[in-house]
Amino acid sequence: MAGQGLDSSRVSVETEQEGLEHFYNQRWTDGLPIVLPEPERVETMLKGTTLSPAESVGSISPGGGEATVEKIAINAVMAGCLPQYLPVVIAAVKATTQPQFNLHGVQTTTNPCGPMVQVNGQIRERLQINGGSNCFGPGWRANATIGRAVHLALMNIGEATSDDVDKSTQGMPGKYSFCFAENEEESPWSPLHVERGFKPEDDVVTVTAPATTFNMAGGGDAEDLLLTIAHSLTAIGSNNFRQGGGEPMIAFCPQHANILADAGYSKDDVKRWLHKEARVPLEWLPAGVKAQRERLTGLEDPLPLAPSWEGFIIVVAGGPGGLHSTFLPTFGDTYAASELVAR
Repeated sequence: MAGQGLDSSRVSVETEQEGLEHFYNQRWTDGLPIVLPEPERVETMLKGTTLSPAESVGSISPGGGEATVEKIAINAVMAGCLPQYLPVVIAAVKATTQPQFNLHGVQTTTNPCGPMVQVNGQIRERLQINGGSNCFGPGWRANATIGRAVHLALMNIGEATSDDVDKSTQGMPGKYSFCFAENEEESPWSPLHVERGFKPEDDVVTVTAPATTFNMAGGGDAEDLLLTIAHSLTAIGSNNFRQGGGEPMIAFCPQHANILADAGYSKDDVKRWLHKEARVPLEWLPAGVKAQRERLTGLEDPLPLAPSWEGFIIVVAGGPGGLHSTFLPTFGDTYAASELVAR
């Protein structure tokens, strides 16, 4: 009998529409239609991994549910994933359980942040995870469904339902789904996973918790570009400035990255430059914000975005066309986590 090896509880419905309504009413969806996780579909999804369905990759805050491979597969079915995407989803969910990611905070904060999955390695090409034009936008099945599956798994296994537990004041569209690949082929620098200690041939996911995406348009020479980027990062309302923690990310388009590299800037050089220049005078900060920042990290004048230059994350993503890069401010009290994708 199909599904007899699965441990999850069952729900019987007469029609697909009844099933969709039941899942919505139980608050097991993100509000969008889902693929009903019928046992046969879950079993097919599990063929995408060699891991046992009962194996757990960690406990999901705040509810403390065990993220078993079977439960992750159920959410991957719901999101519309193909079976070959499952190892990436599993690795991403596992990465969010690393302590530095602060999943409890991400799941319950009033900040609009949500989990973002960034992929490196040859698996980008095998699964056609977009790291080029419109990589943050629609049109790519892998990007859309992998990111959605991670969010659904964290929401359902961690019991982080909207409003009841997820207290985001306004939220952001990235909380539905946020997944992209680094454009390693057009980057003049080492890819993120190598920078984080993995081998170039490794398939790696890195999760962060951005609060939004902020477009930064600019051209000219390297110094003009860096000045534009630095000034774009100095919004004192972001948690990176208010709290001084986290790892602000810049996703450089290939053109911007190569302008900087051609002028002799390494990735570390860019980080050091931004740490020096992406600052605001203390007089800009309201008294309450200043007191909070002093308590958490101490004060400098002018005040830096990140406590040190190592606190910046830089990736290369996007395609040709316009000179547009993206600033991804983070929740603040959360740090990137990476995991190998099981083969």
